Amino acid sequence: MSAPARRPRERPARPGVLAQARTALHQWLERPLTSLHLVLAVFGLLTALGLVMVLSASAVSAYAAGGSSYGVFFRQSVFAMIGLVLFWIGLRVPPRRLRAASPWLLAGCLVLLVLVLVPGLGAVVNGSRSWFRVAGLSLQPSELTKIALALWGAHVLVRHRPHPRTWRAALLPLLPVALLVLVLVLAQPDLGTTISLMIIVFALLWFACAPLGLMAFIVSSGVVASVVLGVVATYRQSRITAFLNPDTADPLGPAYQARQALYSLADGGLFGAGLGQGRAKWDYLPNADNDFIFAIIGEELGFVGAGAVIALFVTLAYVGLRIAARSVDPWIRVVASTLTVWLVAQACINIGYVVGLLPVTGIPLPLVSSGGTSLALALFSGGLLANFARHEPEAAAALRAHGQGRLARVLRLPEPSLPRAAATDRPARRDGPRGGGR
Repeated sequence: MSAPARRPRERPARPGVLAQARTALHQWLERPLTSLHLVLAVFGLLTALGLVMVLSASAVSAYAAGGSSYGVFFRQSVFAMIGLVLFWIGLRVPPRRLRAASPWLLAGCLVLLVLVLVPGLGAVVNGSRSWFRVAGLSLQPSELTKIALALWGAHVLVRHRPHPRTWRAALLPLLPVALLVLVLVLAQPDLGTTISLMIIVFALLWFACAPLGLMAFIVSSGVVASVVLGVVATYRQSRITAFLNPDTADPLGPAYQARQALYSLADGGLFGAGLGQGRAKWDYLPNADNDFIFAIIGEELGFVGAGAVIALFVTLAYVGLRIAARSVDPWIRVVASTLTVWLVAQACINIGYVVGLLPVTGIPLPLVSSGGTSLALALFSGGLLANFARHEPEAAAALRAHGQGRLARVLRLPEPSLPRAAATDRPARRDGPRGGGR
């Protein structure tokens, strides 16, 4: 009898390229320092892109105003350097000291908001008395107030009201102080900053688990207040009317900026006209380097460049909420979530009115738009998020066990402490940044 034929040995099936990539991504996301690396990458890329686009968008108007195409860019670069120092401070200060200093920081901001309203002390820019001029630089105290309110509000809600399930516990003392801040900012007047502050207050109460009835009341009150503020001022009313009726609005009047922004995005196409080759900045699009810089990005870098900016802000939203979810300190959870919502919401509003989905509000694109105080304090927020990422339990354990590396020693970063939630600050729930159930 002949021997039976041997069956060929079956090779194990190799996973496809997509499955391998998915596995590699999952493994990388599970590393202890991934949150820190994502924060550094997102803030670094957005800041670098912002400086390049500010130079491109402001070159024409800066030359016409001062004879140099680099005037706005140099000023923005100075504030970027200041922002890097603030990023380092936010990265280095222990969270417990930052939390202890938050009441004093907010008190100082309230004093500055009062002083900026005094004629002779506060400077009027674009009809708003919200700036101090120091050594040729303009400083806006309301930008610092956003961060101070987030730090102090989280401190109050977590320590004094660990479970704000009643209206009284959630209202006092956060909302009276927040209303005082809003009144001072509205007196400037500055509607864009007021909207940002309202977003911060909402995020604080949401992530501190305020009652749903209170949240619904705040949202409805905010919508009503926004409508009233939009109607009482003539220029705001004209913007809203132009947004609701774009076909009948005067193309050279209130609808001019929004219409020119859409033309710029359409001219960009898929890959754009090329860096520095856009036409809208030649006095076709006002505020091209500030409120409407996203339109210049779309025109010069195309859909690909604009999509990359949106992807970076989506990544910022992911990493900020990831840091909050992985932290065991409830104060860090609320602050990280609030800062993330604030930055991403501002980006959504800015991009929304540039592409015609929202009425123009004058809110800049964080880290990208021209505006020194906004850039510097956004970088400070990034330093805080990076600091919180280093204090994730797994990250802190890894840094203490294996060392922080040469760069951390050069920056003189302290070794992160192993976090422990205090008994009075324990979160009601441990599976996400939202906090306890209802």
